[in-house]
Amino acid sequence: MRSEMKRPVTLTARDREELLRLTVTGVHPASAIRRARVLLALDTSVGEVDPKEVIAARLGVSGEMLRLVAKRFAETDGDVHATISRKKRDLPPVPSPVTGEVEARLIALACSQPPAGHARWSLRLLEKHVELTEDIPNLDHSTIGRVLKKRNCVLI
Repeated sequence: MRSEMKRPVTLTARDREELLRLTVTGVHPASAIRRARVLLALDTSVGEVDPKEVIAARLGVSGEMLRLVAKRFAETDGDVHATISRKKRDLPPVPSPVTGEVEARLIALACSQPPAGHARWSLRLLEKHVELTEDIPNLDHSTIGRVLKKRNCVLI
């Protein structure tokens, strides 16, 4: 009982040799080695491929992973290295509200005298004052702490 694949994986001899070398030598990320083993198991150039269930059980992965690796191989036009490596993200999902100007204003505020009734600035007190300041975006206390730590500013 053979399971037909929508996207058959056909490797060249050179690609197959590289994948075999990657799986047995050197230090590589575990995910890359796992994907390389999946590609080798799905390779139709060496003969008939076992059913997906058998391959998944033998490699200790899910059937979904087999499908995703085969899909990625097809999307990259058979580029083995692009298939087994991690996708690089183009941009962060949300741009950081902390710019150089915001950092400077925040550090200036932290270095100024604390408000009346307080002996020193705390992160929560800075957070409350940042909310009241119009030209600084609202930042939570953990973000304020990261900015101050990055610039080696110590609240005394």
